[in-house]
Formats: sequence, structure tokens, C-alpha cells
Amino acid sequence: MTVALALKADPNDTGLRGAQASEKPAVTLAEHIVEVISDSGEGAQRCGQSLAAIAAKMGNGIWTVEIIPAEIQPPARSVAGASGIRIRMGSGHVSNGGDETDLVVAFNEQVLLGRVREGELKAGCTILLEGMWREHRDPKVAAMYAETVDRLVADGYRVHEVPLERECLKLISDARRGKNMFVLGMLCSIYSLDPALGREQVAYALRKKDDRVIKINMALLDAGWQWAEANLDFKFRIPAVQATEPQIVVNGNTAAGLGILASGMEICAMYPITPATSVSHYLSDVFEKVGGLVHQAEDEIAAVTFAIGASYAGTCAVTVTSGPGYSLKQEALGLAVMAEIPLVVLNVQRGGPSTGQPTKVEQGDLLTTCFGSHGDAPKVVIAASGIEDCFYSMITARKIAETFNMVVVVLSDASLATAQQPFPRPQFSEGWLAPPIDQSPVPPGATPYDWDAMTGLFQRFVPGQPNGMHTLTGLAHDRASKVAYDPANNEEGLRNRSNKLAALQKTLQPPTVFGDEEGEMLVVGWGSTRGAIEEAVERLRKDGHAVSALHLRFIQPMPPGIGEILRRFRKVITIENNWADRVEEPIIDENNRRYSALAWMLRARFLVDIDCWTEVRGRPIKPGTIYKVIRARLAGGSEDAA
Repeated sequence: MTVALALKADPNDTGLRGAQASEKPAVTLAEHIVEVISDSGEGAQRCGQSLAAIAAKMGNGIWTVEIIPAEIQPPARSVAGASGIRIRMGSGHVSNGGDETDLVVAFNEQVLLGRVREGELKAGCTILLEGMWREHRDPKVAAMYAETVDRLVADGYRVHEVPLERECLKLISDARRGKNMFVLGMLCSIYSLDPALGREQVAYALRKKDDRVIKINMALLDAGWQWAEANLDFKFRIPAVQATEPQIVVNGNTAAGLGILASGMEICAMYPITPATSVSHYLSDVFEKVGGLVHQAEDEIAAVTFAIGASYAGTCAVTVTSGPGYSLKQEALGLAVMAEIPLVVLNVQRGGPSTGQPTKVEQGDLLTTCFGSHGDAPKVVIAASGIEDCFYSMITARKIAETFNMVVVVLSDASLATAQQPFPRPQFSEGWLAPPIDQSPVPPGATPYDWDAMTGLFQRFVPGQPNGMHTLTGLAHDRASKVAYDPANNEEGLRNRSNKLAALQKTLQPPTVFGDEEGEMLVVGWGSTRGAIEEAVERLRKDGHAVSALHLRFIQPMPPGIGEILRRFRKVITIENNWADRVEEPIIDENNRRYSALAWMLRARFLVDIDCWTEVRGRPIKPGTIYKVIRARLAGGSEDAA
């Protein structure tokens, strides 16, 4: 939170009184990873998001990873309750959250311990720790704090105790509501960021608040800057490269919402579910301004059937959900497949099964997305690989859904949902939009399902077209949309619905290999792992290893040329954020091993011996972890780098 209660500062003071350019010498770095962690509700995520936006505006590459506890309001000062954000800042393009953290700001020592125990901090990491706990009125808390600090110092961490509470109380009566802006000022000083951009970002982040709240937060920002300048003996500078074209800085969910807008879809129906809900939050703010509608249904089934009905009426609609909601939508998706109604589904994956880990990342829904329905229900499946791709995937999905009269599922995940990254501001194209709804008379003799003999495509009838009245059904039907249970009609319908996938596949381009076209090992991935995989492969190639990468955006249908690419490498391995059995476990052998989702699909389709390595720790896979795994596999081992 950044709102202020019982203001103490002069409301006419605009802040940043002495925040001129610092004269303190700065160490130049190629990149740095910083974390801000706190109890829930202390604003650490807003602090980090603002820091990332400021750095991006200066021309740095950035990528953020939100640290979100599974519980809505975990107990204060709990090891498992860390809430915050990681920001990776670099001189060039940054495509993932990186490896271990270089600097962390912690509002108490317990949330810090959680990050230490998870192995998230680099050896010798710099820690800026709220020091108020040393003199806490509860002697047990004070002793716990002192013991933790002593242990951290003994383990080689550089601990700086910072009087956040004391300094914030000079400006605000409730320091808990101001620490995040004070810390933002500190970090702007530490990383030599422009204080004027800090002012702009605070004003933007609090644009819905009144002027007094904005001014006190600017005063806190200034105070943090001044404190860091006066009291810290280190300062960094990450050289920036100004973009040659306008950029935007958004997270994946906002990018997907922008893509929905740009695609021309006018209706989004959803039921709130973590981590997908912020898509509808964004659309609720802007959709009505361009004639769109966000419908919050009473449950997941109502949301998808509302979207199907809207699509049937003439314009493709979208429904947004996560894994548990997708499971509930399955039967209705079968109706859309059987009736051949265009529909876009955005599935922002999270940890499962069941309620699972609502706030944690996982790529566990690939197989259920492709095959999870009773009967044969072919759907197009696209996996967004980055923030920018979240935007363009929604446009692509709408075009395919309406061209082929199919359900198109776009897979994102909790990592992409909350991660921020700059990318070139999209230049709107009329080609993104659907043509006007056809209301011309249906030609005599035409049928609602006039399937093309080769592709299975047909011109669908839209309600209101003269001569187009027919009965819509989810039962097996013939070309006239009349219920038909005989063998020939049933098989014809199944054949044509399947052939549309083949027709789409013929239009796709072969995927591009990252690196050489042949070699010792090919690393294959999908979705949000792209940045980490390609960074790891680049490191391996600099070490002299003949390693390349292949990332798949279209999962169903798969583009042409994949089999030929796979066979040009001596070894092939997928890296995924879903479960696969470990071959080193005594009970696992080739007769019972469960492979990861993409490895299973590639092995079945192309009959290539494909290995896999996975991690399901509720966090994005790190490039350093992938680097270690591939090095071990190249050496003939099966090291578990986790």
C-alpha cells in the first residue's frame, strides 16, 4: 500500500528537494538482480514494479518475477509468507528473471529467511534489512532478529541494517504504509536512476489518489534517496541503451488484455480466478471505451457458455481462466467444437492439480488442453513465449478461431501473467480485426455445415442471415445441422473437424532453430521457458558446446519440419515446468517412466528418443539451472540441478 494516513509532511512540499545528480562514484555493472520482500500488504510489489518501470524508461532491459504467497493474508513475520518481487535489470535485452539475487531489501528477517532457505540469494548477497526488530518490545522477536542477522553475517552475506521505520515516521504516522516508497528512493539512489523519472512513476502509480497522498509519497521517495546517498557505501550504474522506437512496459496479463482489444473481440466472459483475474481488471477499465463488454459470470461454466453464445451471435468472444476453471469448462468446449463455433480461451496456468498452488507457476495443462475432452474434440493450442507474445497470440487466436470455426486455446502461465518487460509499442493494423458480420442472404441450397471435402472448412451461418435459419445442436449431426446418429454422418463430422487442424498446419512455417541447425544436443521448450532456455544455450555455445534450442509456439497442430530438425541432433531434451519421473529413482525405469508433456507428444509423433528434464518448484526455471543440467547430460550424466 502507498496511501498515507494522518499526514505529517507539508502538503505543499513536492518532494525530491535535494535529489540532484549524485556525486558518489558508481560501479558499472552489466546487470543486477534485486529483490524487495515484505509481509503481505506492505507494498513491496508496487515498489519493485515502479523500480522496473523507471529502469525501463532509462533504457535498461528489465524482467520482473513476483513473489506471491499462496495464502491471501499469511501470518506476519512468517518464513513462508514472503511477498515481494524480483527485478532483473540489464544493459541489453532481458528475457527472464535470471539466477540468484545480488541485492535484497527485506522488511523483516523472517521473510528473508524464506528466500535464503530456497537458495534464491547469491553467495555474498547484499542485504538491506529493516533494523527496527532489534529493539522490539517482545524480547523473543528481538532475540530472533539478532540471531538471524549474526547467522547471515557468518554465512558471508553483507548485511546493512536500515532504520526504515524510524525514517518513515518522520513523514507519516503509519510507517508500514510508507516504507515501500522510501525503499524505492533508496534503490533509485543505489542504481543511479533518474529521480525525475521516479517522480513521474510515483505520480502515475498513484494517479487515482488525491494530491496530498501523491505529495507525501514523493517526500518518502526523496527521503529514501537522501538516506541512501548519506549512509550507504556502494552505488551501481547499469549502462542503458535507449530504444530506437517507442516501448511499453506491461505484464503478460495486461499484454493479453491489450491483444484482446487489438484483435477486435468485443466480449470477454470470465469468473475470477488466480492468476488470470487481472486480465479482466484491465479490460474492465478500458473495454467499454471501445465498445467492449466484460461479463463476470456466476461460475466458470456460465462464463464459457456466455462466450459461446456471444460467438454464435456473430463475433468471436473470449473467456479467460486458469487450470481449475479450464477443467470446469471442458464439456462446454466440447459443445463449441461439435457446433463449430469460433471461441478463444486464455488459460493462465498455475500449479495443480485441484486447488494446487494458485499463485505459483507451472506448465501442467498442456495435455489436458490438447486432449482433455470426452470424444474427439480437436482444438488449436498456442503457447505464448513472452510478454510481447501474449499480445500477438490473442490476435492470432481470434483470426484462426473465425477462419477455421474452431476453439483456440492460448496458454500463458503465472510467470508471464505478472512479469513485466518492455517491448516495442504495437502499431495497430486493420488486418488484426475481423471483417463485418455477414448478413447477406444464404445462397439457395447451402447448408450450415457445407464442409469442404479436403479441408473441412465451411462458411458458417450467422443468426439474422436471410435463409440461414437452422437448429444448432451439440448432438451428432449432418450437413443440414439435423441430429443424425447413423455411422456415415458421425464419421463425416469427425473427419472434417479433424481435417481443419491439418489445413491449419499446412499454413504454418517451420520453427526457427536458435543456434546451429545440427549438433550434439537440441533443447526444446514451450511457453514461458524460452528466455531461460535460450540464455542457457547461449552460455553453453560460448563454452564451445554444439547445443541449439527450439521453441514451439504452436503445439496443436505442430508446424512442419519439426521431425527433420529433431533428427539432425545426436541428443534431444525438453526443458519444462511440469512433472516427469526422475530416471535416477530406483523404482523408475523405461517401462514405467512418465515423461513431461511436450516430450511425450514429440516422442509419440516423431518416434525420436527424446529425453526430458523438469522442475516443479513453483517458480520460473533459472537459466543457470538449465545450463548445469545440459552440461551434465552432455557429459552422460543425469544430474538433478535443482
